[in-house]
Parts: sequence; C-alpha cells; structure tokens
Amino acid sequence: MPEDFVPPPPPPPPVQPPTYARPYGAIPYGAAAQPYGSPAYGPPPSRRSAWFYIGIICGCIAAVFLLFSAMVWYTARSLSGNSSSLGFDGKRIAVIDISGIILSPDDIDTQLRRFGDDDSVKAIILHINSPGGGAAASQEIYHEVMRVRQEKHKKVIASVESVGASGAYYIASACDRIYANQASVVGSIGVIMEWTNYGDLLRWAKLKSVTITRGDLKDAGDPSRDMTPQEQAYFQSLVDNMYGQFIHDVAAGRHTTEDKIKPLATGQVWTGEQALPLGLIDKIGGYRTALLDTARAVGISGEPTIVRPPSNKKGLLALLTDDGEDLFPNPSQMLNRAPGFYFMWK
Repeated sequence: MPEDFVPPPPPPPPVQPPTYARPYGAIPYGAAAQPYGSPAYGPPPSRRSAWFYIGIICGCIAAVFLLFSAMVWYTARSLSGNSSSLGFDGKRIAVIDISGIILSPDDIDTQLRRFGDDDSVKAIILHINSPGGGAAASQEIYHEVMRVRQEKHKKVIASVESVGASGAYYIASACDRIYANQASVVGSIGVIMEWTNYGDLLRWAKLKSVTITRGDLKDAGDPSRDMTPQEQAYFQSLVDNMYGQFIHDVAAGRHTTEDKIKPLATGQVWTGEQALPLGLIDKIGGYRTALLDTARAVGISGEPTIVRPPSNKKGLLALLTDDGEDLFPNPSQMLNRAPGFYFMWK
C-alpha cells in the first residue's frame, strides 16, 4: 500500500426523524382509534352532581338566615331591657333627649320604662332642650320619672342644655338633680291657654258658624266668636287649677314647700346662674358634668358606657308610604282646633 494512501472517511450516521413529546393521551400515528375514556385519551373530566350545587345554595341560605336571626334576637333583647345577660358590665348610663315642644308623652314614657327595667342601666339622664308643651303630656312624663325613681330605685338626672322652661322644667323638677349651664334658661312656672279666633275671617267671607248645644258652657271656646264673661271665668278656673298643680308638683319634686315656689311661679324664666341661688337647679354645669357626676354617684369608675334609645327618624320609604299629614297638613285642621292648655314658655 502506498505510503500516501488515505482511507476514506466513515459514512455519516443515519439521520433519525425528529421526535416530539406526545401529550398525554395522544394517539400515535398509525395506531388504531381507541374508545373515549381509554388510557389513550386519559381519564374523563369529572362532573359535579346537581346535589352538590343544591347543597351549596342551601348552605348559603341557612348562613344568611342564622345571621339575620342573631341580629333580630340581639336587637329584641336590647330593646326589651333584658340586657344584663348580653355581656354588659353594669357601667351603662341611659340618656333620653327631650327636645322641642312636648306634645305626647308616649315615646319618653316608653324609654323611661325600658331603661328603668334594665338592670345594666345604673342611672338615667334627661337631656333637656325644650320650652315645654302640653300640660297633660308634661305632667304624665313627670309622674313616670317619679315612678322610676321610687319603684326602680334608679337615679334620674336632668341636664338642661339651652332651654328647660315651663313643661320641660316641670319634668326636670321630678329628677334627683338638675344641672344647667350659666346661660341656660329655666323656670317659666305657669299655665297658658290659647286658640285661634277666626270669627272676623268668617264675617269677611260672609260665612256663619251654626252650632246646636245643650248646656251653657258646651261650646265654650268656640273660635268663631268672642267669649262671654261666664266662659272667661270658667276657663280661668281651669287655668288656676292647673297652675296650682304645677306649683304643688314642683315643690314636691324639689323637696320644698309651695310657699317657696309661689313667688317664683310668675311665668318668667331665669338663667342658670340666677336659678341656682333660687333653688330651681342644683348645680352649674353642662351635660358632661352631669354625666361624670352621675357616674360617680352610682359607683361607676372611669368612663361610663352611654346607651340611647333607637332613632325614630323616618326614612324616605316611610315618608312616601304614610298619609302625608306631616309634610302637607290639611288646611281644614286649622278650623278644628279646640282650646289648648299648655305649660309652655313663649
């Protein structure tokens, strides 16, 4: 063999066709078709039973129902006054607002009874900002305050904000103590009776009021005519009697005598600074002072827990569904006003 002989290079390796990763369940080329669900396709997708979804829906409904029931139960227990078992520590003081003209005793009396029966409430503060109102309504609240104090042995304190006059002062006099700011207005012990006489309007419109009665004083106070001397004396006797009741109840509430109250029962008002030496209030101070003093008096150390009645404001739905008398008074009611007796400062 010649020395310059070079052997031929080895043949290249055979080219292999490219291989690809076959996804799970793919059928190789040329393989026979397999039925659905065979290993070639993989496991079939799982399907939820209809009962599974029904169970989820029922569980959600049950959870909402239980939550709603718990809220109703909690609210009912709170409003019924049985709150001592709800985890309260007995450091609560109830605050009831008496504001504006007093026309009905129902709401305030209900609140007084509720808090009076609640063992977790140690005292009640009447936060007053009112010129008074109806004589009978003021008197009824006065007696409810006295009942809570005497039967429930619970302190009731009055805190006058800006005005605590006439019927509002009548109510305050039933409390254990009365607080007022130096510039607060209190007093106005007196009675007023009033109505609107529209006789001239009827004559101008050429209208006549026709009334058939039996009894000399049956139509006393008819707003379509002037009073007779007999009617004047009759109404004055009613006012005088209510005036005597006012003086008697204030004297009883303030633990003094009627003779000491009569010189103050002129219908006039005094500032808190003037009222203190007259014995009409017990201490100069606002709501905060009354709250902290009351807390200490009933053995509450530290900051007391304040509880108030639920709000009674009307929502939009209530305004749209009621009879509309509050928004649009019936003009005919102006002609149907009976004489009214008021413990009110004007």
